[in-house]
Amino acid sequence: MFTNSLASNLSRAPRHEVFQTGLMGALLDGIYDGDCTVEHLLTRGDFGVGTFNALDGEMIILDGVCYRLSSDGTVAPASGREKTPFAVATEFVAHASVELTTPHTRQQIAHVLDELTPSDNYLYAFRVRAEFEFVRTRTVARQSKPYRRLVEVTKGEPVQNFVATAHNVALTGDVVGFLTPVYQQGIGIAGDHAHFISSSRDQGGHVLDYLVVMGVLEVCIGTDLHLELPRTSEFEQADLDDDPVERDGEVSATENHH
Repeated sequence: MFTNSLASNLSRAPRHEVFQTGLMGALLDGIYDGDCTVEHLLTRGDFGVGTFNALDGEMIILDGVCYRLSSDGTVAPASGREKTPFAVATEFVAHASVELTTPHTRQQIAHVLDELTPSDNYLYAFRVRAEFEFVRTRTVARQSKPYRRLVEVTKGEPVQNFVATAHNVALTGDVVGFLTPVYQQGIGIAGDHAHFISSSRDQGGHVLDYLVVMGVLEVCIGTDLHLELPRTSEFEQADLDDDPVERDGEVSATENHH
């Protein structure tokens, strides 16, 4: 299988750092304001995902540019002064890549990722550069204080379905995400967490589902995690000692609600 040699490439790759600000556990508890700026985040990586203070849209960093994915499915560049309560970024290096010459569902991409990644104990950044038959997303809308828990906020999120337009104009873009080990649940988001942005940079959101027509899957191993915690009074006073089973259920609900 082609993935055997590629998995070997990932095993031999040099140490590579992933930067993170904030904790998923804090986000679940309604801590939606951080002190890390977009400007600082871009000094730590050219590729990433996250959100903005007050959950004012989803974040995607691609090719060194940070974009806000708004709740109506539109996209705009983010200001360097914007702040984030939770984001993950890295300098993306394609340690392994796979040509996708036949249609792949999101579940099939997940299977290829499982075959490619030599261990479940590292972080992996992945990018799907492709033509899509469809991409289904949802996006958080800006919240007002007092903030509700994340599982309550995501229940009302609008879902966007992006499809190829008339006159045979293809839907092309990038799925940008991280595959995070189970033991990091609460620190990050265990499993596959990804955002989408169109090639025209005018559509996007948090990925729920997609179908790749053809494209490329690239994977970057993360052996080192640099974690910065917010120096805010809200984070300082937060009670983050959640029940693990309840936390897992809430993460699943917020990630996959549609």
